Amino acid sequence: MGVESRDGIWVSELNQRARLERARPVRFYDTTLRDGEQTVGVVLDPQQKLAIARKLDELGVGRIEAGFPLVSPEDAEAIELILKAGLKAEVWGFARARKQDVDELLRLEVPACVIEAPTSDIKLKAYGLSRDEVRQRAADAVRHARRQGMTVAFFAVDSTRSDLEFLRTVYQAVLEAGANELVVVDTIGACTPEAVEHLVGRVREWAGTDTPLHFHGHNDFGMATAAAVAAVRAGADWIHGTVNGMGERAGNADIGEIGLALHCLYGAPVEMQLEKIRDVSAFVRETAGYEIEAWKPVVGENLFTRESGAVASQFHLPEAIEPFAAELVGAQRRIVLGKKSGLQSIELKCQELGLAVPPEQHAALLAAVKRRAAETRRLVTDAEFAEMVRSRVAT
Repeated sequence: MGVESRDGIWVSELNQRARLERARPVRFYDTTLRDGEQTVGVVLDPQQKLAIARKLDELGVGRIEAGFPLVSPEDAEAIELILKAGLKAEVWGFARARKQDVDELLRLEVPACVIEAPTSDIKLKAYGLSRDEVRQRAADAVRHARRQGMTVAFFAVDSTRSDLEFLRTVYQAVLEAGANELVVVDTIGACTPEAVEHLVGRVREWAGTDTPLHFHGHNDFGMATAAAVAAVRAGADWIHGTVNGMGERAGNADIGEIGLALHCLYGAPVEMQLEKIRDVSAFVRETAGYEIEAWKPVVGENLFTRESGAVASQFHLPEAIEPFAAELVGAQRRIVLGKKSGLQSIELKCQELGLAVPPEQHAALLAAVKRRAAETRRLVTDAEFAEMVRSRVAT
């Protein structure tokens, strides 16, 4: 065993033991505009939501959850704008298992929605509801939406901490009421990937092979991507998530991470334009006004940036230092100079900037770079390096 090399992907051949053979691509239900906006401190106005929806459409997500209009007039305005935008993606709304919520979506002529109701005993206690009340409310809301012609996916809040027999009866009730699709929900990220695979598999057995099945996960233990992959392994058709993993607490599942992992590590087809993910990530961050870690998978600034001299010496062979090509996610590779740079870093930076520097001066330049980086406690900019070169070449 060694390296599995295909189309700019350089991962372990051991992954072949876990390949996902699928005829149909995994599709993504993006909830950046609803669940993602629940990120602390983030507020998006209707025009911003429209702009993000357009970028999500370019990314190739199949469905965009445009908002929760009954609780937000701004969401209602955003939904109207997005519905008129002529996007390729389906536009979905969000509703609680209440007639008023569904009626607001109907007023806006939203063609499809998720309808949520809690199914875990701890959530029922929090809301002061009985199991019978929840089952009835869920079925009534689904039936009302379906009679008006809406496509409905039932969203079982806290599915992963629910009593399985009760969860089964709720899913059965909403299917009998006309629900088109079902969502398994790891509301507080409390489920291991193995447990998610088990639960999604059970729901698939209950619902049969013809009912589209979703998975919605959160990242409280840093397991959302792994859990989403596990859901796909168990037969999920749709994966919910947000751009950059935005969301409450530790955030939602990150659609970019999931899409890339499925494509590169599992060989599964995905419905996403991966080469656009970094552009969409940057747009959403700028629009919403937040930053991410430079080392974040898929979209982080550092992924294809090399400072270490030991790594720079391998820069000519990307597969030696990277698991996938920068072009796959629309990134560019680059060398930066700092305390950890080496002679190869100096040579590469000179080539990049078109600076003619005799090899015998590289060591002195490296020493100057290291001093400047240590003094300023940051990287040396290209402009600063060019000035170093000019002063040394001149002397």
